[in-house]
Amino acid sequence: MKFALSIALTSLLAFAGSLWLPWWWIAFAGFISGVMIAQSPGKAFLGGFTGIFLLWSLLAWWIDIQNKGILSHKIALIFPLSGNSFLLILVTAIVGGLVSGLGSVTGSLLRSTR
Repeated sequence: MKFALSIALTSLLAFAGSLWLPWWWIAFAGFISGVMIAQSPGKAFLGGFTGIFLLWSLLAWWIDIQNKGILSHKIALIFPLSGNSFLLILVTAIVGGLVSGLGSVTGSLLRSTR
């Protein structure tokens, strides 16, 4: 139950914050989730990672659908992804998940020091 709550809280905080704040707000969303929900550091990392992985992959997929994949294909050509939009969305989600997961671990470890 705590794990699902961690995923939901991280996703909601990141989505709400991303309307006004820069992209790296996701680290603070994970941090807040890690501090508020008592979990082991490993579960906190997975909760933060999963929350942002799902959020960013869904948002990137939605944007990709809206412009018929034109933009993601051109960006994927810049990287060594052979123009594959799916791989670009996957890499985007993994990078976001790592940033938020590390924020969640930091919050969990801070909580355990109290």
